[in-house]
Amino acid sequence: MDELSAAVAGGAVPLSIANLARLPAEVHRPSYERASLQPGIVHIGVGNFHRAHMASYLDQLFSMGLAKDWAIIGAGVTDYDSAMRARLETQDWLSTVVERDAGFESARVIGSMVDFIAPEDRTALVACMASPAIRIVSLTITEGGYFLNASGHFDPTHPAIERDAANASQPQTAFGLIIAALAERRAAKLAPFTVLCCDNVPHNGDVTRAVVVGLARLSDPGLADWIAEAVAFPNSMVDRIAPAASDAVRAYVAERFGVADAAPVPCEPFRQWVIEDRFTAGRPPFERVGVTFVEDVTPFELMKLRMLNGGHAAIAYSAGLLGITFVHEAMQHPDIAAWLDALERREIMPRVPPVPDTKLDDYLALISNRFANPTIGDTIRRLCLDGSNRQPKFIVATLRDALACNGPIAGLALESAFWCRYCEGRTEAGAVIEPNDPAWARLQATAQAAQTRPQSWLEMADIYGEAGQDPRFQKAFAEALLAIREKGVVAVLKDYAGR
Repeated sequence: MDELSAAVAGGAVPLSIANLARLPAEVHRPSYERASLQPGIVHIGVGNFHRAHMASYLDQLFSMGLAKDWAIIGAGVTDYDSAMRARLETQDWLSTVVERDAGFESARVIGSMVDFIAPEDRTALVACMASPAIRIVSLTITEGGYFLNASGHFDPTHPAIERDAANASQPQTAFGLIIAALAERRAAKLAPFTVLCCDNVPHNGDVTRAVVVGLARLSDPGLADWIAEAVAFPNSMVDRIAPAASDAVRAYVAERFGVADAAPVPCEPFRQWVIEDRFTAGRPPFERVGVTFVEDVTPFELMKLRMLNGGHAAIAYSAGLLGITFVHEAMQHPDIAAWLDALERREIMPRVPPVPDTKLDDYLALISNRFANPTIGDTIRRLCLDGSNRQPKFIVATLRDALACNGPIAGLALESAFWCRYCEGRTEAGAVIEPNDPAWARLQATAQAAQTRPQSWLEMADIYGEAGQDPRFQKAFAEALLAIREKGVVAVLKDYAGR
């Protein structure tokens, strides 16, 4: 018996439109008729974050009687998307968003997604995006899904890009599919949709624009020029901690709230979305539910990527080496908490420009409290995932700025050394660390080589770029890596924080 069958056998109500009235009274459910919704958005990459973020904002708008022509049609191009679609199809595309914090929890069934195109049906996805009803195509395809080279620019030599460029009529990537749909709209003299990136990528709209235009130019320069001129790619900053749902989460939702949900969404109560107000064909009134619209998202983006995502990286690898499982447990470790605070104040916050209506000290206190939330169950392993794509955006960018102004870098070098030591594949106690990066084999071999020649780690030019050649950083990194080996993780943390 699987976990859902067990939940139903235990009295939980299977999530579906027909069963909404049977859910316990404390579970919020859509106050609008799903039949009244009309699609206006195609979203590629329907994971937990999307459902906790954009889909949740839209559900709130619909509950206010607003924007009912902006419902979501889900889509994707990976096996993960196929598995998610299979889970959601059984429950009419509904999801239970469970917000949890110390002393607070709530469950809300959201109904803002009305369909989900199967990943293998790419023809249907192109036709859907080409429909005049669709005015926004949004994406959450992870930080590593944008085909960037070592300098952070579009890589036309990536095999997936070369394949799509050679077969523009049968694209396989999300970007190729977007281009095919835009080509149909152009031919039909329809206004293009806005492409809205919701991933943690610096200048995410600009990056997405570069990939779409760059790929289009490889097969149709005229179309590329039209996209560059006519399509909006607003930059945005997104924020909400929403870890993947485990069997334990599904069981908890069934027991605590009486809902048998195949794909519940555990998340923190906090959420934030800052968007540059540039849309080709209109947008929902997201400002009515707390979204901030600005001319330039850069200050908000740098604050979040460097302080929050960089802070996650700082605690992740030290905690991973100590065998700590959960993020809140890491924050309960006094030396990790002190290390995080010291690194943020000494080396990260000085590299964040002024942010409108925001005090960085207050933001640091906010994210520290969020990291310490004991109810979310966010894991250290998740934070350690995919460092080869995350480090350049969350740590190396800050390091590069610090080097340019001769600022302090000892803590940033130490974070890189923790990552290197983690990638050797064993904790400080000798437990095996399972592969946790698409480039794990390469990282592990390089980390082992760095035991005797630290510089080999910094020679990964796609990650460190010119920063890896800086003598000051090379020296600080080598010293930090040696200190971790000779003194141990805790002693090194204490040294940096001055404990």
